[in-house]
Amino acid sequence: MKYAILIVLVLLGVGLASLIASNRSVAFSAPSVGQTAPDFTLPSQDSSPVSLKDFRGHWVVLYFYPKDNTHGCTIEAHNFQRDIAQYQAANAVVLGVSVDSSGSHQDFCAKQGLTFKLLADTDKTVSREYGSVTNLMVTKIAARNTFLIDPQGKITKVWMGVEVNHHSEEVLAAIKPQA
Repeated sequence: MKYAILIVLVLLGVGLASLIASNRSVAFSAPSVGQTAPDFTLPSQDSSPVSLKDFRGHWVVLYFYPKDNTHGCTIEAHNFQRDIAQYQAANAVVLGVSVDSSGSHQDFCAKQGLTFKLLADTDKTVSREYGSVTNLMVTKIAARNTFLIDPQGKITKVWMGVEVNHHSEEVLAAIKPQA
């Protein structure tokens, strides 16, 4: 009996480990550099609709992040907010996307002093289109990816699996030579 329980526990452990390893990223490919960025319309933190096409003529920093009010996402958002004047000077807008609700985004913006748009992709459609859905055990969240879109609507740079601490500076460096 003792060995049967041990075998079951080992099999469960191996099964869980392989599930986590194999399902970390959902198999949707991200658009590539040079492609036209897929258009979308999503509600912002104030529930107003925001469409990518509304920003033609501007650089767009489209960043996907896992969850409002979590450590890494807060650092990333603070860094974009800290640099917002530099983005504006470069004719760029910052749009954050997660699968959280507009209400969650509204609370996050209020708590963290964020002034740029956070978009609610609750059905994960846009996150899938941008290859930015990942599994977290039994739930799907947005992966930490960023797409730099030029004023004509073409993707000029893609960052997958972003490191939050210096990401805003990386994005600004990619915009400035071209702006």
